[in-house]
Amino acid sequence: MTPRSKPVVSLASPQAQAATVWPSGDVTERQAIIHGLSQVKPTISPKYFYDERGSALFETITRLPEYYVTRVEQSIFERHGNSIAASVGADSVVIEPGAGNCEKARALCDRLHSTEFVGIDISTEHLQEAAKRLSDVLPWLRVRAIAGDITEPIRLPEDLPRRNRLVFYPGSSIGNFEPAQAVHLLSQMRAMLGEASDGGSLLIGIDLPKPVHILQAAYDDASGVTAAFNRNALDHVNRLIGSDFDSQHWKHRAFFNAECSRVEMHLVALHDMRVSWPGGGREFSMGERIHTENSYKYSLDVFAALLREAGFGQYQSWTDDQDWFAVIHARP
Repeated sequence: MTPRSKPVVSLASPQAQAATVWPSGDVTERQAIIHGLSQVKPTISPKYFYDERGSALFETITRLPEYYVTRVEQSIFERHGNSIAASVGADSVVIEPGAGNCEKARALCDRLHSTEFVGIDISTEHLQEAAKRLSDVLPWLRVRAIAGDITEPIRLPEDLPRRNRLVFYPGSSIGNFEPAQAVHLLSQMRAMLGEASDGGSLLIGIDLPKPVHILQAAYDDASGVTAAFNRNALDHVNRLIGSDFDSQHWKHRAFFNAECSRVEMHLVALHDMRVSWPGGGREFSMGERIHTENSYKYSLDVFAALLREAGFGQYQSWTDDQDWFAVIHARP
């Protein structure tokens, strides 16, 4: 394909860079992490999986035989790609929150003949490298990368075209949020699109309910990569708040909570211990758990209700042969 313009890679706005300099860190961020760890049932946000090592581990997870999500979603795009592209429309301005390695965006931008791409991710170095690769592969595409937390308001580039914006959120990451939080995030995505008359839309992946043994294997693989990914959050938190977690003293646990229709991931203390951080700390008893992730499995009807609440009035969906996964295109 003939290049349309000189490739541009703009890496991380000053605002986003400031947000990633943490006790390394940011006082508010440290307070939020410590608040979660100090609860009766302690928690760590799943966004702390994604430092540089965590992002690399997740890429490995997506290639595991037990982890069906990436493989099945890709099969939907391969089988229904023309229909999806026709629904979205050509020359879309693609915005990808949680862009990761930008590989899914590469295929989409190529198919849609997009001229602009904005990737957003909390893992700055990982995003910068991915943005550079994307620009090299699609030289006509103007690539810009913003390092930031997608759960917070994101300031898009002032000169980004307002027409035909497409927020692209594949991979079922929306399931990591509580339903009310998911609606909030979807509402922020809706706001990125501007006025309904601007022709913007959302392309999102959701993981559908399926047999429990399939879910269990996907979140607790035999080779232990997901376990390493989960424990790595403790190493990341150590750098952010100055704590002294020893990740080898924690066991990965994942299970399906049928009542809530979600897979839960936890870290379980292997013995009694005290974990300290500047200005405080807490005791953990053997067997006590830190809740690190939920992954909700939505039916299409239930997720459509969340979309409506967030300001999306119409949608079209595509699924695989087994109805394990869905790709949804929604408009305001």
